[in-house]
Amino acid sequence: MAKARLAFLLTLLSTLCYFSVLAVVLRTDNDSPWTNEFDKIELSCLIESISTSNPRIEWKKITSGGPSYVYFDKKISGDLENRALFREPATLLITNATRSDTAKYRCEVTAADDQKSFDEIVIDLVVRVKPVVPKCSVPKSVPFGKPAELSCVEDEGFPKSQYQWFKNKEEIPDDPKTSLKFFNSSYILNAEKGTLKFTAVRKEDAGEYFCRAKNDAGYAECLPQTMEVYDVDMLGIIVGVLVVVVVLLCITVGICCAYKKGYFSSQKQTGNNYKVPAKGDGVDYVRTEDEGDFRHKSSFVI
Repeated sequence: MAKARLAFLLTLLSTLCYFSVLAVVLRTDNDSPWTNEFDKIELSCLIESISTSNPRIEWKKITSGGPSYVYFDKKISGDLENRALFREPATLLITNATRSDTAKYRCEVTAADDQKSFDEIVIDLVVRVKPVVPKCSVPKSVPFGKPAELSCVEDEGFPKSQYQWFKNKEEIPDDPKTSLKFFNSSYILNAEKGTLKFTAVRKEDAGEYFCRAKNDAGYAECLPQTMEVYDVDMLGIIVGVLVVVVVLLCITVGICCAYKKGYFSSQKQTGNNYKVPAKGDGVDYVRTEDEGDFRHKSSFVI
């Protein structure tokens, strides 16, 4: 009985070994590699077992638009043309990675002489891009007690950048209550959007501010910008308003007095208000049809 079991086990083991030799099997050293932009990266595709002497090897890039060849018929093609090398037995080496290379890649091996003639592995490549100098907006001056917002934007980095704000070269904490230097400040810091919002600025908030955009590939900073905090002179504002009111009142009174004294009235002589001169002895004045035109005639006094 024991010999029969031993014989069965040996037969099963030999069968498995036979099929494993007649099957193409792939593996990879790293199925989620990453690299920085313009660096090199290897997409490893290793053949663990195969019987076919000349298998067909293909690499495809898989994007939302569908798969496309990057290695076909023993030639680099598509997006990796002139930027990649093929290494035996089935590995790809990208010599100058760009941000557009971020995608899934599939290594496919077809072995016609093997019992299991096809195998594939998928590699997820990420090309990280260093942030560029962010665009920072800092108000030059803010009234004491008023709100203020500082913004920082950068769109080139991949993965998406996170943001840090600095005041006088010291990093601003997410929570002002965790730092003695910022304990009295009142703000909201958004590391994802790059905004720093003061609800009510204080004198202590004045200083030089700059922003840092960072991700796994590196970081970049904008130049420092100064924000000043000034007091609002309420007394000066009130006095100024009173002065304007007094000036307008004086102008109004002056205009009324001028009207009363007749400086703004105009009189013109017309035919209706012409005064007829007094009659002389022996002379009669007769008014003609033309208004204002008079002539005299003689008369005898008896």
